[in-house]
Amino acid sequence: MSSRKFAPLAGLALGLLLDPAYAEENTVELDTISITGDTYESATSPVTGYRASRSASATKTDTALRDIPQSISVIPATVLKDLGSTSVERALEFAGGVSKQNNFGGLTLYEYSVRGFTTSEFYQDGFSANRGYPSTPDAANIERIEVLKGPAASLYGRGDPGGTVNIVTKKPQPDAFTTLQTSAGSWDRYRTALDVNTPLDAEGKVLSRVNLAVEDNHSFRDHVESKRVFVAPSFSWQLDPDTSLLVESEFVRHSSTFDRGIVASPGVSRSTFLGEPNDGDIDNHNNRLQATLEHHLNDAWKLRLASHYKQGSLWGDASENRALNPDGHTLNRRYRERSMGWHDSITQLELRGLFDIGSWQHELLIGTEYEDYRKKERVTAIGGSNYAIDLYNPVYGQPKPNGLRSGTDFFEQTKSHALNLQDQIIFTDRLRGMVGARVEHFEQSTEDFTRNVTSKQTHDALTQRAGLLYQLTPQVGVFANASTSFKPNSGLDAGGNTFKPEEGVGYEVGVKTELFEDRLSATVAAFHIEKENVLALNPATNTNRAMGKARSQGIDLQLSGQLTDAVRVIGAYAYIDAEVTKGEASIPAGSRILGVARHSGSLLGVYEFQDGALRGSDLGAAFTYVGDRSGEAGTRFELPAYHTVDLLAHYKATKNVTVGLNLNNLFDEKYYERSYSTYWVNPGEPRNLTVSLTLNL
Repeated sequence: MSSRKFAPLAGLALGLLLDPAYAEENTVELDTISITGDTYESATSPVTGYRASRSASATKTDTALRDIPQSISVIPATVLKDLGSTSVERALEFAGGVSKQNNFGGLTLYEYSVRGFTTSEFYQDGFSANRGYPSTPDAANIERIEVLKGPAASLYGRGDPGGTVNIVTKKPQPDAFTTLQTSAGSWDRYRTALDVNTPLDAEGKVLSRVNLAVEDNHSFRDHVESKRVFVAPSFSWQLDPDTSLLVESEFVRHSSTFDRGIVASPGVSRSTFLGEPNDGDIDNHNNRLQATLEHHLNDAWKLRLASHYKQGSLWGDASENRALNPDGHTLNRRYRERSMGWHDSITQLELRGLFDIGSWQHELLIGTEYEDYRKKERVTAIGGSNYAIDLYNPVYGQPKPNGLRSGTDFFEQTKSHALNLQDQIIFTDRLRGMVGARVEHFEQSTEDFTRNVTSKQTHDALTQRAGLLYQLTPQVGVFANASTSFKPNSGLDAGGNTFKPEEGVGYEVGVKTELFEDRLSATVAAFHIEKENVLALNPATNTNRAMGKARSQGIDLQLSGQLTDAVRVIGAYAYIDAEVTKGEASIPAGSRILGVARHSGSLLGVYEFQDGALRGSDLGAAFTYVGDRSGEAGTRFELPAYHTVDLLAHYKATKNVTVGLNLNNLFDEKYYERSYSTYWVNPGEPRNLTVSLTLNL
């Protein structure tokens, strides 16, 4: 559907881009990275304040955000620092149109929605980072989080059409520094992080950086806790003036209680744990190694070779909510044993070049990518008639069930080969365009040991992208784009057959502005996205099925920057109308898409003292609103709307010592941040306090 519908539109856009009527006699120059005084910003460098001016997530080239004909939200690490948070999901609340979804019992950033469509994909430095069940990314190694709105398959390959999250990790810097931060919070939550950056030679050609973090956290949820050790060493080497090497790695050891939340039943305490404390933790170990070699062939052309490898394993047992009994107070449960392991290797080779054709300036990107992903997964569910728990008076320590054993045991492998082309074109000093396409071939095989079934499928996909941006004034630009997506559906249906890949198409028009002498950036956009071959879980058979088609449309707004030298702000608003357009009996057409609010918004503002005894100290507040959402697909169950208010303050005692205070959920709002069904509902945190100390050593 998507590619066929998109092709005429892409052809029209390409025709416009190649029409000489759009050219002018004057020659214009491609944008360059600016250096003003001591201020330098590239697509991967730290951001001063909240306003980023450049990004590589939307183009895989270092490009000014104002010149890209698509919506991109950038949330710098400063936002998480001000909020006193280490949660990627918390940062995404300020991207606009991003919704919380299934978090796999609190173990991972498993799923989230962008512009109404749920995805399990996110990226680190342009590489897929969420194959398997990796631990949630750690804030200790995050420089910025970028959300590219709309389909991005022409750059990144298989994925969902709502949007793409790319996490830019911290890179070695030329100046030596050491930063130590420690914090303590409500419910005995403790964290210490260390960031050590060291040049290894006098010339600054070899740089190293190590980020470490250790956590020991309890929770407002009874018997729920987690521990984490995170280490991320990296180094860069300027081999010669034209050649550089960057090597990055991450090692995560995470263990936590598997927690599906509470049941949607009146009077259930938000702290009630419905599993078994003696089940032990789920362990999640992850390792990542990545190397990037860049070589400038000349002033105009550059080669990039990058390789990425990750390996992970997850294992442990847990008692999980299943269904509420007719008496309204006892909950049936099942006991699950999990053992999972995965490997993913990706290699990218890209050639980037600048050249002129007549008066038009081109920035061409030619890229190839190969991926080999393998996953072994075994989940065994053990049922029993005497393994229920009382919602209002839970008694723990029951014997484990010894009934019928069922579950899944399979091995899955996906190999893909891709070629992508992209051309960014400057027609005039006001008109810019972008066209892109990606051809991808993938082979997927699944060996189901439970049913003794082996299936294979191959697929070739063409995804396309086209966009135009016209600069009405130096401060205001209008843009439009269209793009397609595809994603192979994993697993087998009830008959042991593979599913057709999902396909999507998206359209967007919008306005980008620079306000207050380019200190504040804002983007407002309207979008329409469609997707087909969508899967949903059939509760009767516990297998997936094709749900049909879905559609999402709406508007979103984002802004970030400085109102004055003292006041920095970042905020977003989204209206999303997302529903099933072709369904079946249990999820009929017209059903709202799970977990997506029609209205949501956020605003963070911070005042920093500019002089006097409090110079460098700050005060701020954050406001978040999420409207009512579907709490279970195809039913009338909904999660109510909620809003939270957080307060923050940082006192700069000396040049090298800062004390922070964060008071979250000031009014102790009782809310539910996500659910998967009426018996998997995750309550939000009550009012809580965190105190932090930051030392620049």
